[in-house]
Amino acid sequence: MDTLVHGENVSVSFPVFGSRSIKNTVISSITGGCIKVVDNTLTVSALDNVSFLFQSGERIGLWGQNGSGKTTLLRLIAGIYAPTNGKITVNGKIASLLNISLGMDQEATGIENIYLRALMMGLTHKEIDEKIDEIIEYSELGEYINFPLKTYSTGMNMRLAFSISTSIAADIVLMDEWLSVGDVSFVEKAKKRLNGMLEQSNLLVLASHNREILESTCTKIIKLEHGRIVGSA
Repeated sequence: MDTLVHGENVSVSFPVFGSRSIKNTVISSITGGCIKVVDNTLTVSALDNVSFLFQSGERIGLWGQNGSGKTTLLRLIAGIYAPTNGKITVNGKIASLLNISLGMDQEATGIENIYLRALMMGLTHKEIDEKIDEIIEYSELGEYINFPLKTYSTGMNMRLAFSISTSIAADIVLMDEWLSVGDVSFVEKAKKRLNGMLEQSNLLVLASHNREILESTCTKIIKLEHGRIVGSA
C-alpha cells in the first residue's frame, strides 16, 4: 500500500501570552492537552511527540475527549498547523471538511461564495466554471443562489457549503465529526454524495466523539489522550 500520511515524532505547541487572568482562563478551559512552561512562557502542547503512518485504502478514526488532540492532528495533516517539532509528509490531494463554511461571506451572493470557497479549497477559476452549474443544481437553492447569504436560513447555508465542499475529488478526505447538513429533506441525498466521495478517495481520517460511527466507518481507530497516541484498534 502507498503511504499517504507519515508523521515522525511530531509535536504541536501553542504559546499563551497575556495577563495572569487570561492564562488562568486558558488553563481552566482545557480538558486535555499538556500545559508546560518553556522559557517562562506558558505553552499548551496540543500534540506531544506522536508518530503515525496512514496508507492508501485505510479509513482512520481519531477518538478521544475534548482537548485530546484529534482536531489538531487533522489540522496538521491539512497544513493549517506546522509542527513545532518532528516531521510530517503528506502525499495526495486533500479535501478538508473541517469547516465547510470557511471563507464564505454573508454579504456576498451564493454564486460569489461558490468562487470564494472553491478558490480557498485550491480550485482554479476554470475548474470552478466547469463545476458551478452542478454545484448550484445540487444545492437546490434556485433563485436564492443570486441572493446574499445573510438572507439564507441555517439549512440553506449548510446546503451550499456542503455542495461546494464535496464537489471535488481528492486522495485524502479529512473530517471533524460526521457532517450534518441541517435540512432533513437533504440528509439522505447528502449521505449518498458523501459516501460516494469517500469511496473515490484513497484515505479517510475522521475525528469523532461517537465511537459507534467510527466503528461502522473506519478500518482502524486511534485513541488520543493529552496530545499523545495511547492505543489503536
